Amino acid sequence: MTTEERLESNVRYYCRKFPARFDRAKGCYLFAGDKSYLDFFSGAGALNYGHNNESIKQKLIEYIQNDGIIQSLDLDTVATENFLRSFSEIVLQPRELDYKIMFCGPTGTNAVEAALKLAKKVTGRNGVVAFSGSFHGMTAGSMAVSWSRYKQLQGADFDVTFAPYPFSPDDASDSLGYLKNAFSDDKSGKQRPAAVILETVQAEGGVIVSDSKWLFDLASLCKEYGVLLIVDDVQVGCGRTGNFFSFERAGIVPDIVALAKSIGGYGLPLSLLLFKPGCDLWRPGEHNGTFRATQLSVVAATAALEYYKNDDLMKKVREDCLFIERFFDEEIAPVDPRISRRGIGLIHGLDFSAVGEGVAERVRAECFLRGLVIETSGRRSSVLKLLPPLVIEKEELRRGLTIIRDSIKQILIG
Repeated sequence: MTTEERLESNVRYYCRKFPARFDRAKGCYLFAGDKSYLDFFSGAGALNYGHNNESIKQKLIEYIQNDGIIQSLDLDTVATENFLRSFSEIVLQPRELDYKIMFCGPTGTNAVEAALKLAKKVTGRNGVVAFSGSFHGMTAGSMAVSWSRYKQLQGADFDVTFAPYPFSPDDASDSLGYLKNAFSDDKSGKQRPAAVILETVQAEGGVIVSDSKWLFDLASLCKEYGVLLIVDDVQVGCGRTGNFFSFERAGIVPDIVALAKSIGGYGLPLSLLLFKPGCDLWRPGEHNGTFRATQLSVVAATAALEYYKNDDLMKKVREDCLFIERFFDEEIAPVDPRISRRGIGLIHGLDFSAVGEGVAERVRAECFLRGLVIETSGRRSSVLKLLPPLVIEKEELRRGLTIIRDSIKQILIG
């Protein structure tokens, strides 16, 4: 029995899927003793810039060596001021986004909780619309708006309605029609909701990419009926889709945006809530927390923003997307035409649901044996989810895709 098995709770999860004792990491690799593992998981999207990114690390070392403030509650600090100024100048101003910035507790689920609380406060209404296949976190409010077995934990304070999330542009009109009816029917017996919350790419739901026109029409519908639009960009923001925000491709401006994971730059915990100035109805301390704006995370986040001063990284992500698509068409699809692919930027899913139950998990396990860390998602874990660091080199990307192809061959052909 290992130390972890003897002392740690049964709640541990990823260590069961990836049974190795990791001791160091660099770039796109994790190391366990003498064995290296290419990382196509990226800390569930928290490591867009790779492990121990050198330029970010040097900023952290310099800050620590100069006795920079580590714990500040929400005191005004130079580090926080630098981040706010950089985020505004590099991210918000070029996109003409007029958002107030709120530091939440250092997790994505806390940003979602704050978003739900704020939407109810602004509108004076209690209901929220979420979508089938969604995942927004593991605390009570976030679970209530997540389409999973955990949603049963929602209580009287969580008036949640689930709408169908479109798998393709062909069925996008169904969900919009459903929502229009829900918003406009004054005889439904239910109050108009405070907000609609969604991921523009459902990562845990199986890498379901929403259609840009559907997003635009959804935003227009929300505006027409005075319903706030919340975009959860925790996993697919910070450049993952080929733009800093995942919703940019649709030309929309959500009322509220939740950011976490890679906004922390170095894998350090940080989360933000962005919202239009008219939504800033918070009283001082109304959503507080000891570890809001943890200073090391803020320093790392500021350093990470350097990647967005020009479009080089985003051009690379879009090129890598095309590379993955070509590799799939030429190398993976011929192995079994029942495997389908969907994705955008550097998040892609290989769907094995038509091949058979449990196949994606067997492929994932085979990939790990061959030195690739990769996770599954979607209904019955039928989708192999590709989530490499954005800074991955082309040969590393090719190597990971080759391991996936060979693992599929091993599982399906032998």
